Amino acid sequence: MPSPRAMMAVVSLPTRPLGPTGAAITTVGLGAWAIGGAGWSLGWAGQDDGASIDTIRHAVARGVNWIDTAAVYGLGHSEEVVGRALRQIPAADRPLLFTKCGLAWDEANPLVPARRVGDPERIRRECDASLRRLGVERIDLYQLHFPPQDGTALEDTWEALLGLVAAGKVAAIGASNFTVEQLECCERLGGLASLQPAFSLMRREAAADVIPWCAAHGVGVIIYSPMYSGLLSGRFTAERAAALPAEDWRSGWREFQPPRLARNLELAGALEPIARRHGTSPAAVAVAWTTSWPGVTAAIVGARAPAQVDEWIAAADLELTEEDLAELRAALKRTGAGEGPLAPA
Repeated sequence: MPSPRAMMAVVSLPTRPLGPTGAAITTVGLGAWAIGGAGWSLGWAGQDDGASIDTIRHAVARGVNWIDTAAVYGLGHSEEVVGRALRQIPAADRPLLFTKCGLAWDEANPLVPARRVGDPERIRRECDASLRRLGVERIDLYQLHFPPQDGTALEDTWEALLGLVAAGKVAAIGASNFTVEQLECCERLGGLASLQPAFSLMRREAAADVIPWCAAHGVGVIIYSPMYSGLLSGRFTAERAAALPAEDWRSGWREFQPPRLARNLELAGALEPIARRHGTSPAAVAVAWTTSWPGVTAAIVGARAPAQVDEWIAAADLELTEEDLAELRAALKRTGAGEGPLAPA
């Protein structure tokens, strides 16, 4: 069932239907991972909450009609900040809210990576906690962040999510980081609205299996990390990578370190001439590449300041030409960057 806020006023950005939900979402949505701040295993270093709220309000003002967050981002802090921002936006203009569950963290040891859990009772408690932090009565899309690894059968976890829909706490449910086999399991039980896979010029594996599967089964696809955690933003350099603070999770990731960093930045450089031809930014080109693929509904794009939203918002209606796409395929072959299909089958 569509959320009541799916009927919000028409915005200026293009929209696409989100699977079977009845909701129409803009082709770009705001991702709230980074605004969770520091102090946990996948934190993006310190973040000012006031800047985060300004960013959310700015994205909505620019036409974005959905926000994606998760309970684990900042160990609840991202949801709290999103909730604070919502209270500053007129009810008629508030975006759809997507969040995720199924990752359990240790309050006493917040830097320890969260565990992937699926216990039905825990999922129900997580939902109630997210509703409180967000300050809403219903979540528009509730996604299982990863398949459970705590011994819970996926079927039991999915039944718990269906129960949240029946209880009116959730409008629709989706999966994140699932395989085709796991998606088929959820489809048999019913209610599968969407999938959230990683997808970018650097991570193309989803285009080989789960994205085509979703397209064939009417399931929406909202991809994450289209700019590969900033590497494809057009503003990243080797010097900036070397200066990342230790509390920024990217500082320990091999993609931000030699020798892989040089290859990644060479690919990022291939976005610049295409951006110039379209009068836009490399960031917008990177995001538009993901939404040009058949089966992709929209892209989740992160931002920590309003100016960052302005850098990629043009991706919402940027149509890359065959020349552009061929140029990017050539750059992928030349650099050897990433894995997965170079073009749709």
